[in-house]
Amino acid sequence: MSNKLLVVGTMAYDNIETPFGKVENILGGAATYIAFASSNFKTNVGIVSVIGEDFKSEDLKLLTNRKVDISGVEIIKGEKTFFWSGKYHDDLNIRDTLDTQLNVLENFVPKVPNNWKKPKILLLGNLHPSVQLSALNQMNNRPDLIILDTMNFWMDNFRSILDEVISKIDVICINDEEATQLTQENSIWKAAEKIKKLGPKYIIIKKGENGAMLFHNEKIFFAPAFPLKKVQDPTGAGDSFAGGFAGYLTQANDISFESMKLALIYASALASFTVEKFGTENLQLVNESKLKKRLKIFTKLTKFKTELLKTDEL
Repeated sequence: MSNKLLVVGTMAYDNIETPFGKVENILGGAATYIAFASSNFKTNVGIVSVIGEDFKSEDLKLLTNRKVDISGVEIIKGEKTFFWSGKYHDDLNIRDTLDTQLNVLENFVPKVPNNWKKPKILLLGNLHPSVQLSALNQMNNRPDLIILDTMNFWMDNFRSILDEVISKIDVICINDEEATQLTQENSIWKAAEKIKKLGPKYIIIKKGENGAMLFHNEKIFFAPAFPLKKVQDPTGAGDSFAGGFAGYLTQANDISFESMKLALIYASALASFTVEKFGTENLQLVNESKLKKRLKIFTKLTKFKTELLKTDEL
């Protein structure tokens, strides 16, 4: 299966407004963020998605310049690309969706190219569960790892088919609010236990600026978020996180809890680049040198020495 990472997700144009500015028709979409993030590793990345005739050739070139295979991206002539518009509050954890235009995404049926039907890792980005299931069913062999991202909307409206997808994957990557909704448990630990019973072996629960937790059987690992002086736009941070996580594991010698611990740190670092500018702008500029520099800072921030206290000091 070599080091192939297949990403199934959206490609889009976004209008984004935050307390720090406003941009229009900026390149976005889950698959786009994931591809930019995962292309920083020794990984062959392929995208399965759909776009309209309005999608700019220079934006496709941004991906191919990073050696992302876009042969699985379908272009629908005479149609428009998926569009999303949102406005963030002063508390960047809160946003309002102002407009969603599904356009080509409304009737999207994923078509996985033959040379991408045996990936090492399959990453199912945030999409309708029926689209995720369709892509999964096109695999010739079961990938070494299947990662799923989903959101509240699918939980509210398509729970039955979403549960079917969840039962077939290895890793679910969602935020704490989504974990609560999926399980009706306010405790992250209890939520992880319930999710595990649905099928996934590994559960990643993201907590935004408070980091992320990885659960596997009785093991737990916590990865802090990289501290930033300035955040401009949190859009796509979760997708970049998933891309960093999957990208690292695709090039890793083994897929294990220990490997995933380091993958989580890479994921956090790549997500931190994303939020420093609008959309995918900053993520497009990340390279191996910049990533290593940030990881060194990350290591210094989390490294410490300790000695166990004597019994009489407790």
